[in-house]
Amino acid sequence: MLAVGDIGLCGSPAVPQTARLVAGLEGDVILGGDIAYFQGTAANFRDCFNPFWGQFRSRWHAAPGNHEYESPGAAPYFAYFEEAAGPPGLGYYSFTAGDWLILMLNSNVPATRGSPQFEFARAVLERQRTPCTMAVWHHPLFSSGPNGNTPGMRDMWALLESNRAEIVFSGHDHLYERFARQRSDGTADPVNGIRQIVAGTGGAELYDFVRAAPNSEARIMKFGVVRFTLRPAQVDWEFLGVDGAVNDRGLDTCR
Repeated sequence: MLAVGDIGLCGSPAVPQTARLVAGLEGDVILGGDIAYFQGTAANFRDCFNPFWGQFRSRWHAAPGNHEYESPGAAPYFAYFEEAAGPPGLGYYSFTAGDWLILMLNSNVPATRGSPQFEFARAVLERQRTPCTMAVWHHPLFSSGPNGNTPGMRDMWALLESNRAEIVFSGHDHLYERFARQRSDGTADPVNGIRQIVAGTGGAELYDFVRAAPNSEARIMKFGVVRFTLRPAQVDWEFLGVDGAVNDRGLDTCR
């Protein structure tokens, strides 16, 4: 799977560059929000995203970002992606990929304990028959970038942690960052924690790092995508720059 967020900024040369990188790679495409700048309008999707990224329609799975919600209810987002965005108006759904459960979640609406989204994820995890889990949402719980942490996703992280999830992928900060496995309170835990990878590197202007967050292991300012290879009981990842260079890589074993 190829994962990236923060993409469709009109006039940015990195948007077609990142699309060309994806076009030369195999795998489903995970879109981690902020897909059409700046207001997520139908015109933004038509003019800023579709000319370069529309070619991946048969491969993509989308999660919404805050810019999609600049339009009321993110209606143009749901109209553009249709079934690839899950049930209309919700912005959260799940699918399986081999031995992996993929939860596509919506950090723009409540995800705290007892919310409809939390209960959806809990029910999916209770029915799970696959050995490995990845979750995708736009706003990272942890970040060294200017947007900082998103505490509203802490309950969801704790739910995933208790169900032995492996990876959380996010965008929002326009940079690449990889964290060590950690718990929802930010405590490092190489055995029971979850690894978070942030890649808001799809074309919107890159951000500077403003801190080194606890448990941050790699921080890169470069356009590119994350390639996840989902194996039985294992995941490999690589951060591929638009120049084709492998800038970060590693692997985890499913718990």
